[in-house]
Amino acid sequence: MHFLRPFVVAGLIALFGHGASTDAGAETWDLQVPTVPFDDDSPTEAVAYQPLEHAARPWRLCVIYPHLKDAYWLSVNFGMVEEANRLGVSFDLYEAGGYPNLARQIEQVKACGKRQMDALILGPVSYEGLTPSVVAISRQMPVIAAVNDMADAGVTAKASVAWREMGAAAGRAIALRHPRGSPPVRLAWFPGPKGAGWVQFVERGFQEAMAQSSAEIVATRFGDTGLEQQVLLVEDVLDTLPDIDYLVGSGPMAEAAVSVLRARGLTDRVGIVSTYVSHGVHRGIKRGRILAAPTDFAVLQGRLAVELAVRAIEGKLTIPHAGPRIVTLTLQNIDTIGTAESLAPASFVPVFKVVN
Repeated sequence: MHFLRPFVVAGLIALFGHGASTDAGAETWDLQVPTVPFDDDSPTEAVAYQPLEHAARPWRLCVIYPHLKDAYWLSVNFGMVEEANRLGVSFDLYEAGGYPNLARQIEQVKACGKRQMDALILGPVSYEGLTPSVVAISRQMPVIAAVNDMADAGVTAKASVAWREMGAAAGRAIALRHPRGSPPVRLAWFPGPKGAGWVQFVERGFQEAMAQSSAEIVATRFGDTGLEQQVLLVEDVLDTLPDIDYLVGSGPMAEAAVSVLRARGLTDRVGIVSTYVSHGVHRGIKRGRILAAPTDFAVLQGRLAVELAVRAIEGKLTIPHAGPRIVTLTLQNIDTIGTAESLAPASFVPVFKVVN
């Protein structure tokens, strides 16, 4: 079993001075709630969500991520640390090391059950591959699906956005520049890891939005979201298709593309669009190197997952499925949208254990 050595933090909010007020009574979160829980195709309603003021007891949460190889999950981690400290609960965090490692994540879920934790927060590496393990552990504790979608069986609540809409937002960024009927352009598409819980929905939304554009997808490359892997995929596309006009895909792909295009002298000729925001993507947009990226406010999603877990433990769960409102960042609006709910502070390092 692959468990990383925990880094223990308590009272991290005071250290960073960033994020939510400890007076939750004065705080609300702007969330989107599907009218049919667990159905991302159902209409959503805007809700001013008031989080719990404090946990009834110092509950122990088991948290499992797909990986911590990019800044996106680091931002989710920061949000969870903030909320665990605010509510007065503890957690132990494990990460699977990447999306190909389904067997490792299954073992981590089983280990959480043996440790008699109070709830499991799971960022799944697979949409259906974890279902038997989740159903089994749900008999002893609530299971909160965080960020990545997964099959509903055994899941108590979901803290997530519709990844279909994230893909659609990236597609619309291309369609706005090249509407259907305009001169065609050539595009390479990097959805992410094949089989991951979010990728199939990103693909669907992107393809739907692209139907309104003149762009032709001439290459598709699936792959794990590690930066090194994405560099190889980008280089392969540029070697194979030197006349490509756009590279569109995951945050690590967009970050890799900025460096690769600069090294090849193609920065001004090939456009980049990301399907989500990381620190590097945010910098790329501000510098005009990346055209657009939707943000799903990863920090807030991390906070929400912890808050929903506490509500589920205490029998106070009233909204079983919610997530932030998706906003597409561009050079024109990036300075008007704060980063506190999207990105961890630059000085933040992964925290694997919080004790309260």
